Amino acid sequence: MRATSDIGDRRDLDVLLRRFYGAAFADPLIGPFFTEVAGTDLEAHLPSIVGFWERALFRTGAYGRDAFAPHAGLHAARPLTAAHFGRWVQLWHASVDGLHRGPTAERAKAQGERIALAMLRRLAGAGADTGGTGGGFVPLAVLELRSVG
Repeated sequence: MRATSDIGDRRDLDVLLRRFYGAAFADPLIGPFFTEVAGTDLEAHLPSIVGFWERALFRTGAYGRDAFAPHAGLHAARPLTAAHFGRWVQLWHASVDGLHRGPTAERAKAQGERIALAMLRRLAGAGADTGGTGGGFVPLAVLELRSVG
């Protein structure tokens, strides 16, 4: 299937997020954060994640939770690094690109980059190494440069 349509509504977000989390849970680098550290029940958690992205992309939805707190808990249990966030961004981009094309899809990718960089900075401090680690990961320094321009 070739991606031709943009992200249009909550249903599109549900499909996209299921695809993304399927890849993320199976990923050897970041999967353990979901499966072992957090013990995430995707079916229980998905409505909240869809609500987060619905609000972020469409300014609708009723997401009112603190998105940072769970990540702080994960970081306390097992430190999250630039490589983890870089891999998250890489999988997010691949998931979006595999299903959608258009301005909302581009905004979703850009928002994912901003979220990853902000989370890393909040968890590891403003001086966090955002240079990435190679191995095909998206260096967060590149995202930082993109946000300045």
